[in-house]
Amino acid sequence: MKDTVKDDTLIVHLGRDPEKNQGVVNPPVYHASTIIYPTMEAYSKRKEGAKKYRSVYYGAFGTPTTFALAEAVCRLEEGKGSVVVSSGQAACNLAIMALVEKGDHILVTDSTYGPTRQFCDTVLKRFGVKTTYYDPLIGDNISELFRSNTRLVFTESPGSVTFEMQNIPAICTAAHQRDVLVLMDNTWATPLFFKPINFGVDVSIQAGTKYLSGHSDLVIGIITARTDELFRKIKDTTMAVGDIAAPDDCYSALRGLRTMSVLLHQHQSSASKIAQWLSKRPEVKRVLYPALEDDPGHSIWKLDFKGACGLFGVVLHSSSSVAVAKMLDDYDLFKIGASWGGFESLVLPCYPAAIRTANFWKEKGFLLRYHIGLEDPDDLIADLEEGFIRLNKTKNK
Repeated sequence: MKDTVKDDTLIVHLGRDPEKNQGVVNPPVYHASTIIYPTMEAYSKRKEGAKKYRSVYYGAFGTPTTFALAEAVCRLEEGKGSVVVSSGQAACNLAIMALVEKGDHILVTDSTYGPTRQFCDTVLKRFGVKTTYYDPLIGDNISELFRSNTRLVFTESPGSVTFEMQNIPAICTAAHQRDVLVLMDNTWATPLFFKPINFGVDVSIQAGTKYLSGHSDLVIGIITARTDELFRKIKDTTMAVGDIAAPDDCYSALRGLRTMSVLLHQHQSSASKIAQWLSKRPEVKRVLYPALEDDPGHSIWKLDFKGACGLFGVVLHSSSSVAVAKMLDDYDLFKIGASWGGFESLVLPCYPAAIRTANFWKEKGFLLRYHIGLEDPDDLIADLEEGFIRLNKTKNK
């Protein structure tokens, strides 16, 4: 396919080869553990050169379905190789694990995804890797935190829960001057709205659980490397620990990929309308959504990103958990639940102050995270409005 083809065209065709599958539009699901060989010589050469990383020789290391998804995402990310793993959490953790060793030091944004932080504070610590959490707004001043043994910087933009935008190009420039790698959790934007590798990132990570799936019914993660050397290191690690995504999940992710752009733009449209409505409500202190012009990270978002998804935060003036519970518990359309990226709207109470160590969360009001689904935005606004009525009645008692 031509290099000039746009992403909306790519996602329709990537990972498909009807001519090799009797004209079938979608690639079949390959379930496999054992792979048989016609000769002893063929078996002995099964992992020679690139075949170790890009061919099928044992089911636990990938089937044709796995590689179809990996190749599709890699093209979208404009990387040199992608690895499909069992979850977004596994993708973050295995990408870090593949690139560090005992005695190394890493820098991780203070706004990172909670399970990534837990991995750094437990598993990595136990194996002799030290973690320093940094202010996500640090920019090129991150160079002041580098040590002689700093191996990588882990970024996420916008930040999990609190949505701070990071200056990714500045961080990459500072890191590469010291031969330090940069990793990025790009789940929020997906490679349709931001391509980390084009901005200097060495390893791009996404939880396909979210928008790649789009239906809240599978868990999957994908790691994409800027160079073949990094790809092989990561692939070696995932194979060594035996982490692999199930072929049925890879098939579902490929199917979700076909409509991801259409759905993502609808999520963005509805989220923008609702975020603007919320920003004018007297109960709302501020909305955390980089696509809004008054958001502190808007200038970075506007410069680097092509769009925004349906996920944002809301800080209320109220800090009453009783009043907020009444508002959330009786929503009709918004359901309380973790994860996001599906067709349904969700809300989640968040407590970032409990874990921050570098960029302290000092907001007094209650923090909520909303995911705007595919329902009619007017219906969602009506549901939110009724919630505010309940909030006001409860707090005034």
